[in-house]
Amino acid sequence: MALDDDIERVLWTDEQISKRVTELAGQITRDFSGESLSESSPVVVGVATGAFLFLADLVRKIKLPVTVDFIRAESYGSGTVSNGAPRISFDLKVGIQGKHVILVEDIVDTGNTLSCLIAHLESRGASSVSVCTLFDKPARRKCPDYFIVGYGLDFAELYRNLPYVGILKPEIYN
Repeated sequence: MALDDDIERVLWTDEQISKRVTELAGQITRDFSGESLSESSPVVVGVATGAFLFLADLVRKIKLPVTVDFIRAESYGSGTVSNGAPRISFDLKVGIQGKHVILVEDIVDTGNTLSCLIAHLESRGASSVSVCTLFDKPARRKCPDYFIVGYGLDFAELYRNLPYVGILKPEIYN
């Protein structure tokens, strides 16, 4: 089975993704540079599992000392629609009390998972929580309603390893 055969069309090439990741890393470097962070480098928290490729590329391009950890929140299962009730199934190992947290998410869909995670990180004592996402579906906060995969985004845990982001053919998930 060739994964590319299941893709209707490519939305963002690996070159376009790399350019955007570089821009985002530059913005984070600018935003978090300065004397106020000399004692407290940001904690970059990836939302597993979708953000792992994005997070890896992003942190390599941030020109600041950072700590990296992962958190897992589940709201999709193996389907294509969020169940609207995310739950944290894997929490952080590093302490974030008094730290600046940059939450790295692959895609913001309804915003439910993101809201849940921000509240959780704030309850753990983060001094601030910023969000960095590669893809945003503002129309879903109730893009055309495509199901996109690749570059960490999955359908039923497949397609994460594609180097680009593409639209999954509807016959694959219907």
